[in-house]
Amino acid sequence: MHKFFLSLALLSFSFISGIQAQLRPMTGYVGMREAQIWVGSDHEHDIVLRVGVKNSRSPQRLINASIKAENGMSCKITIGLLEPGTTYVYGLSDADPTAKADDRTYEFTTQSLWQWRTDPPSFRLTTGSCAYANETAYDRPGTPYGGDYAIYDSIAAKKPDLMLWLGDNVYLREVDFESMSAIQHRYNQTRGLPELQKLMTACPNVAIWDDHDFGPNDSNGSYVHKDSTLEAFRDYWCNPGSGVAGTCGENGIATSFTFADVDFFLLDNRYNRTLANIKGAATPTILGEDQLQWFLQSLATSKAPFKIVAIGGQFLNTEALFENYSNYPAERQKILDFIDQNNITGVIFLTGDRHCGEMSSLKLPSGNVVYDLTVSPLTSKAYDTSKEKNTLREENSSVADRHYAVLDFSGPQKSRKLHIRLIDYKGKIRFERFIEAK
Repeated sequence: MHKFFLSLALLSFSFISGIQAQLRPMTGYVGMREAQIWVGSDHEHDIVLRVGVKNSRSPQRLINASIKAENGMSCKITIGLLEPGTTYVYGLSDADPTAKADDRTYEFTTQSLWQWRTDPPSFRLTTGSCAYANETAYDRPGTPYGGDYAIYDSIAAKKPDLMLWLGDNVYLREVDFESMSAIQHRYNQTRGLPELQKLMTACPNVAIWDDHDFGPNDSNGSYVHKDSTLEAFRDYWCNPGSGVAGTCGENGIATSFTFADVDFFLLDNRYNRTLANIKGAATPTILGEDQLQWFLQSLATSKAPFKIVAIGGQFLNTEALFENYSNYPAERQKILDFIDQNNITGVIFLTGDRHCGEMSSLKLPSGNVVYDLTVSPLTSKAYDTSKEKNTLREENSSVADRHYAVLDFSGPQKSRKLHIRLIDYKGKIRFERFIEAK
């Protein structure tokens, strides 16, 4: 009897290893000399990544990696010692020579070394938040909450140079909150959407989180399993960093990076968050003092014409409702005062969470303007919030449908320009705005 089951197990392993691996790659952050690739699969196995310069006869580099269950049937591969401004082609295959070959290939282009040489390159950023993928067994009864997944193909068709996911990139359900394997399943279920595959390799993908990929709805730093969701976030996203050494330490997802001449600040609005209106507890905060000070110092240090600040919830909306930053008036004002007093220009918050799109702007006493572009939802249910008394909302900027944003950065170094568009799931431009660097 034992021999029978052993033979059956060996036969099953032989069958699995002999078929084409179901590999789902995602291009992560790409710098000048390094790139990261995430790979998901449906079972544990060893894989090989082949990478080489496009249209070159030079031998390809081979990198071995292992997809493991402990990482949610996924792995992250770092490709180092690349050349700036160069297009590379990569492919993936099962390390087992008996497996059917996977001849699909993908491309990425390293950032150019333009400093002291040319004007900064133009580039296109796409962004959005609230990406719900239906799974009937665990969804709430009634009308499906997610839909219009073809929006991902629409984004990929815009040929972005970078995709920034603004949180709620997966929606953990009630059955997921206490189980690492269930958290991993939720990521895999979302990443497995056929409509998502093209976007995952169309350009580098980076992300922040919000409440639904951090934990339960409206969750804060008291969520007891936040280290599990943090581990999952780090396993499934290839950001250039996660957690700010020397301040936030290993806690949270905050980081920053530069793309062309634009500085990006990815903020964590969950890990250190406290309740806004509670008596006898710590001073209400979204970022926590360590992250706040790191962020302010980083803003003051930046010389970029545009400073993109990604955070899950709305920053400028003047209505103190739901989870808007206006519920934390002291911390919000501290950030605005710092920007004003230090004459920091070109600050643009990219926010999600609200299942609506809109643009808000605030002119500071210094004359500088701070912007807040809310881009939500991608595939979750949309709501009309145009009746909210947000006194800073720009005219005709409300979008009550599923949508995404396209931001085009262009122009010579001393005269950079930003073109913003909110585009709905049908491809219609719903709002458009031009901003010139000051």
